[in-house]
This record gives sequence, C-alpha cells and structure tokens, in this order.
Amino acid sequence: MSDARQTHRPDEHPEVGVARASFMNVPGAPVETRRQMLVKVAWMLLWMLYLAYPAGDLLSGNHSTAGNVFGWCCLAGFVAAYVLLVIFRSQAGMRPRACVAIVATMIGLATAASVVLGGAFLTLFIYASVCLAIIIPAQYALRALLALAVLTAAVGLGIGAGNDNITTFALSAFLSGVAMTGLQRLVATMKELREARAAVAHLAASEERLRLARDLHDLLGHSLSLITLKSELAGRFMDAGKDEAARAQVADIEQVARQSLIDVREAVTGFRRPTLPVELAAARTALAAAQVRLEAAPELVDRWPGLANEEAGALAWALREAVTNIVRHGEGATVCTVTADESWESGGERYAVLEIADNGRGPGKSQPGNGLSGLEERLALVGGRLETGPGERGKGFRLRASVPLRTVSAPSEPSTAG
Repeated sequence: MSDARQTHRPDEHPEVGVARASFMNVPGAPVETRRQMLVKVAWMLLWMLYLAYPAGDLLSGNHSTAGNVFGWCCLAGFVAAYVLLVIFRSQAGMRPRACVAIVATMIGLATAASVVLGGAFLTLFIYASVCLAIIIPAQYALRALLALAVLTAAVGLGIGAGNDNITTFALSAFLSGVAMTGLQRLVATMKELREARAAVAHLAASEERLRLARDLHDLLGHSLSLITLKSELAGRFMDAGKDEAARAQVADIEQVARQSLIDVREAVTGFRRPTLPVELAAARTALAAAQVRLEAAPELVDRWPGLANEEAGALAWALREAVTNIVRHGEGATVCTVTADESWESGGERYAVLEIADNGRGPGKSQPGNGLSGLEERLALVGGRLETGPGERGKGFRLRASVPLRTVSAPSEPSTAG
C-alpha cells in the first residue's frame, strides 16, 4: 500500500480526512462545500418517498382537474420548502426567522391540502412536525409538537377522516417530532464531544510546548549563567596576565557549552518522540474525520508501562503511519482495529506487538511507499520488525509492528553506611 511521509500533530486534522468526509456528512458538522450540501439534500429527499400516499391519491382520478392542479402545487411547494429548510439549517449563518416562516408555510400547505383534498394529505403534518422539532428550542419542543398534533386531529375531524386515521396521523406526527427532538439533542452532544476532543488535543499540545519551554529554561538558564560568569573571570585573568588561569576558564566554558548542546538535543528529541496515548487520541480524531470508526481497548495505552522510550516511540510511529495510510488510501474502510499483544521468540526474547487493521479494499498490487520503508528502518534501529499485508479473509490492510520488550529498570537506591 502506497503512503506518504507527511504526518500530523495531535491537535490537527489531516486535510485528506476532510476531503474524504465531503462525501459523507458528520451529524452536527457544518456544511462547507457544495458537494456536502448536495449529499445532505439527497439524503433528506429520501424521506420524501412517503409522499407517495398523497401523490397516489392525486393520480387515482378522485379529484377534479382544478383539485389535481391545486394538490400538485401544494406538494411541489411543500417539497421546495422542505429543501430550503435543509439548506438554511446547514449554512453557518442560519436565519431563524426564515426557518420559522418556512415551517409555517409547510403547516399552512398541509392544512389547506388536507381540507381541500381529503385525509390522504394528513401525511404532510408528519413532515411538518419533524421540521418543527428541528427549529424549535428544546424547552418549547413538546408543547409545540403537542399543539401541532392537536391541529392534525382537528383538521382530520373537520374533513371526516375517521377516528383510526385521525389517531394514526396525529400520534405519528407527535412521535416523529419527539424522535427528531431527541436526535437534535444527540447531534448537539456529538458536536460538543468533537469540540471537547479538539480542545483536549490543543491543550495536550500546549502542555507539551510548555514542558519543553520549562526544560529548556532549566537546562540553559544555569549553563548560560555559568558561561557568563566564567567568561568574565577569563577576561579578568587575561587583563591580569594570568594566561593559564584564563585558558582553564575557557576550557570550562567549552565543556559547559558542549554539555548544554547535548542536553538541548536530548530535550528536543524527547519532545519530538511520539507516544502511544497521544497518537491514539490523534488517530481517533483523524479517523473520525474520515468516517472510520476506531476500535481500541481502553487499556491499550497502559499495555507496556515500563517499555523503553525508543521502543515505545517506534510503536507510536507505527500507529501514526498506519492511520495515515488508512485515511489516505483505505478505500471503503469503515472500521480500524488496534490491538496490543506480546510474543515470545525461540531464543526466549519477549516482543511487544502492535497490530492495526482496517476493513477496506486493501492495497491491491501497489508497492509499499516511502512511509512504510521509513517505518521499517525505524523499527530495525530498536531491533523490531514490520509485517504488512492483507487483513483477515483477505480484506483490508494489516500492519504489525514488533519491538523487543526491554523495560527500563528503576534506579537503585544508594546504600547508606551504618
């Protein structure tokens, strides 16, 4: 499977995920492109299939020509209002008054069509109830839906639709509206969760930057102060003609500077090294943007608490590379599974194994790209291995990274003389 060497920070979404998500809108996510809008309207129009009941009534020949024209005009206006409501609700700058006017128009059309053409058009009240639940605030939803159900029953009684039909349509309108109210709350909760997840990722990145800043301050503050002091002393010794003492101070300055450079490199290396918890959180965000569900046990991040930094970083790189491959090339993938295990070699060495698999179409005949080649080299540096290939039953793509399970031993306590 070909891939790319580009990576993403934990607080960033890959652009490819956004591009791929344009075909399938996430509930509660704003519509940003015309393609997303067309997809959303197409999904909403599927529910209009239930208008076959009033449309069949118009085609049955039970009405006059004027009645048929009036009925088709009501249906066309009702569908147009429905589509406009979907469009207005999907835009960032939604106009509440326009949405209220559209729903009021839909209720008016449903009432007029039912009164003029009969009980077949009571179906329109169910759609009107759903649309009312979309725009009405949650604290007023039940009362508004109950009022619309009463209106449905009153219109049914007025046209003599029969008790069974009246009960069916009024109850269906009320329950459909209540269900949509619950769905609206679920969508709002999902939106809040996505925002909270993004905020946590940003906070984690900010905290890591602050940690690096503190480490650099602690490392360089003392070293630079010492270099400044020794430079002053070297200058004084040179003025006093004490060349040997000045050379000793310059040698100390060189040693302190070299050690400071080593400390800074170690600090930056630790900052840039990925970790499984951070990469797992980033993977969840990236895969969600690409409409792929991540399945990983909660205890996976604590699977090997004592694993050395180099080995743990190599596994984190493997997770990042696998997720990047799925987001960019996992056509048809809907689920990504991440599992952790341990294996024993014939020589008695224990290995930590991280496996990432998806259920997409697989790599086909494409050759591994630079990203997987680089990952294989990275694993080889710590004595690990990389295995790639089709998933279970030949579907999807599987990446299996293994590193020696060499734990970091705790420092021994200094012995005290009695």
